[in-house]
Amino acid sequence: MSDTKIFSFLAKDLNFSQKQISTVAEFLDDGATVPFLARYRKEATGGLDEEQIRAIRDGLETQRTLESRKETILKSIKEQDKLTPELEEQIINCTDLKTLEDLYLPYKQKRKTRGDKAKEKGLEPLAKLIWEQEITSGDPVEYAKEYINPEKEVETVEDAFDGATDIVAEWINENLEVREMLRDVFANHSNIVTKKNPTVKERTNFEDYYDFSQKSKHLKPHQILAINRGERENILFVNVDLWEERTLENIDDKVISNDLSIFTPYLQDAVEDAYKRLLFPSLERELRSELTDKADAHAIETFATNLGNLLMQPPLDKKVVMGIDPAFRSGCKVAVVDKHGKYLEGTTTYPTPPQKKVAEAEVVFETLIDKYGVELIAIGNGTASRETEQIVADFLQKRKEKHPDEELHYLIVNEAGASVYSASKVAREEFPELDAAQRGNISIARRVQDPLAELVKINPKSIGVGLYQHDVNQNQLSGKLDDVVESCVNEVGVNLNTASAPLLSHISGLSKRVAQNIVKHREEEGIFIDREQIRSISGVGDFRFQQAAGFMRIPESKNPLDNTAIHPESYEAAEKLCNLFGINLDKLSEEKDKIGAKFENVNLKETAEKVGVGVPTLELIIENLQKPGRDPRESLPKPLLRTDVMKMEDLKEGQKLEGTVRNVVDFGAFVDIGVKQDGLLHISNMSDKKKIEDPHDVISVGDIIKVEILKLDLERGRIGLGLVGG
Repeated sequence: MSDTKIFSFLAKDLNFSQKQISTVAEFLDDGATVPFLARYRKEATGGLDEEQIRAIRDGLETQRTLESRKETILKSIKEQDKLTPELEEQIINCTDLKTLEDLYLPYKQKRKTRGDKAKEKGLEPLAKLIWEQEITSGDPVEYAKEYINPEKEVETVEDAFDGATDIVAEWINENLEVREMLRDVFANHSNIVTKKNPTVKERTNFEDYYDFSQKSKHLKPHQILAINRGERENILFVNVDLWEERTLENIDDKVISNDLSIFTPYLQDAVEDAYKRLLFPSLERELRSELTDKADAHAIETFATNLGNLLMQPPLDKKVVMGIDPAFRSGCKVAVVDKHGKYLEGTTTYPTPPQKKVAEAEVVFETLIDKYGVELIAIGNGTASRETEQIVADFLQKRKEKHPDEELHYLIVNEAGASVYSASKVAREEFPELDAAQRGNISIARRVQDPLAELVKINPKSIGVGLYQHDVNQNQLSGKLDDVVESCVNEVGVNLNTASAPLLSHISGLSKRVAQNIVKHREEEGIFIDREQIRSISGVGDFRFQQAAGFMRIPESKNPLDNTAIHPESYEAAEKLCNLFGINLDKLSEEKDKIGAKFENVNLKETAEKVGVGVPTLELIIENLQKPGRDPRESLPKPLLRTDVMKMEDLKEGQKLEGTVRNVVDFGAFVDIGVKQDGLLHISNMSDKKKIEDPHDVISVGDIIKVEILKLDLERGRIGLGLVGG
C-alpha cells in the first residue's frame, strides 16, 4: 500500500479528510511535534487538536508497520515459488495484521510438523482424497493400502490414515474461513475459568478468583489484569472454556461439504485433532493476548488521565514552604524552600515512634517558620504520614494561640516517586552536597509550589496514580505517559529564566542536551531578555527555534509578546492587530482587562485577512493579548489546606466533609478526607440519579469534592463514601 492508499484508509477509519492526514504525515515526517501542530498549524491541519493528531500519528505507524510486514511476507512466499496472483492480491489488500498472519501461516518456516513427516512418507495424495471428498463409493481401506511402505514406516492401513489425517488437520488449522469463524466463537462464547492452586495455603489478594467463571467478552479490564497477575504468581490456574461438541460441529460445517464421501469419518477425526491439538491452543493464546491488550490499553488510558490531572494541579507558588518527609525510626526529614523553590535549610527531627521527641521537633518547626516566614507545611503521604500530620496539627493549634492572625496551614502531598527522584542523577546534580534522604523532602515541598515542574523530573511510572502499571505493556505505557507529559508542559509553557533542564527537555523540539545548554547559558551569561536569544544556544537551529519558541515565556523581556503563547512568526500580525484596535503593546499588562471589550464585535474573517493570518491564529493572538503570562492551571480549584486532623473514631456514618481525590480506578476513587485511611468512593455511590460507566466522567485526580460517610469499618480501617450532590 502506498502512502496515498494509507492516507485514504486512515481518512475513512478516523473520519478526517485525506488532505488532513497527508498534511499531518508530512509535518510529522519532517520532525514537527504534536503540540506545535495543534497550536500553531491549525490552518494547515484543519483545526485538529493534539488527541486527533496523535491518532493520525499512531495510525500511520500501525499501517506502515503492516506494509513492512507485507513486504517481508511477499518476499518469503516468492522465494518458495508459491506466490500466486490471487494470494498476492489478498496480501496486498489486507488491512489487519491478524488476517495477514493467517494468510502467511501455510508458508511460514516452522520446525518439522507431524504433517511434514507424513508428507515425507508419501501420504499427501491420500490426504488429498480425504480433503477433496469426491469419492462416494468403495472401501477406504483399499485406497489406503496403496500407501503402505514399511521402508518409510507406514506398515499398516492405520499408519497410512494416521499420517494422512495429520496432514489434513494442518490444512484445517491453516484454513482462513475456519480460523475466522472460530475467532468469532472464542470472542462471543468462551468463558475464562479460574481456580485456586491447591498448594497455596496462605490468604492472598486473589480470593475473588479462587472459583470464578465469566464470559470473556464481559470481563472488566481490572479483572483481566488481576487474573493475569494471579496466574503469573502461581496462585491461580486459568483456562478458556468452550462448548467443545458445538464448536466441532461448527468446524464440520465449514470443512465437510459432502456427507456421502467414503472418507468423511477420517475427515471428522482430522477436524477433532486439528481443533484440540492446533486450533484451540493457538486461539486460546490469541484470545488471552487480546484480552490482555484490551486491559492494558484501558489501564494505560486510566493512568494517563490520572497523570494528566495530577500534573495540571494548580501551583501554590509565591509561598515559602516547609516540606516534611515522614518516617519512624530514621526520623522526619524537614526542608524549607523559598517562594521560587530554592532550598534554604534542612534538618532531621524525631517526633514519631520510637523516639517520640515531639517537643524537640516543635522547637525546630518554630525556629524555621520564624526564620524564613514559612506559609505552608507540606507533609508526604508515605510511612508515618498520619502520625506526623497529628503532630503538625497539634503544633499549629498551639502556635495559633500565640499568633492568632497568622495564615499557616498544612496539606498532605502525594510523595510517590520522591525516593526515586532523591536517588536520581537529576537530584544529585541539583543538590550534590545533600544526601538522598534530604533531597526527598525538598521535592515534597516543591510539588506544592509547582507540581508540573517538579514531577517531570521523575519517571511517570513512579508517580503512583495507576493501576497494575507494572503489569501492562511497558513500551506502550512509556509512550502514552511521555505524550501526557509533553502535552501538559507545552499547554502550560515554561519560564525560560527559571525552568529546570528536565522541564525544558519536554518543550516541543528540545532535546535533553539543548535543555542543558539553555540552563548553562543562563548560569554563565545571565537571564534571557528576548526569544531571539534562543537561536544562539548550541544545538538550536531554525527548525528547533520554530518548534520551541512559542512555548517559552520570558517575563523579563521588553517585548510583552515574549511572555505569551503568540509565536514569533505571528508578531508582525499581532502588532498590526494592536494598531488596528488602538492597543498599546508596551502597556499590555496594564491594559489587558480593557482589551476584551475592543474585540467584542470583531469580524474574525475580515480582520484575519487585514493582518495576514488565518482565523485560528487570529483567535490565538486575541486570547493571549487579553491574558499575557497566563497559566491555564490558575482557573482550577486550589488544593485543600488544613489546620487540624481527625481520627477515624471521630467520624460518623452520615457525616459530610470535603476531601481530595488521590487516585481514580475502574471501580471508583480513593479520597483523602483528613484521617489516617483514604476512603473509597465506589462507582455505584457516585450518583443516585444515573448509572456511572466510567469514574473519570465524574471526578479527576486532585479534585476537591464533598462526600458523605456511608460505611465505617474501624477494625479493618475501611471507609465507604458517597458523592454529595452526585
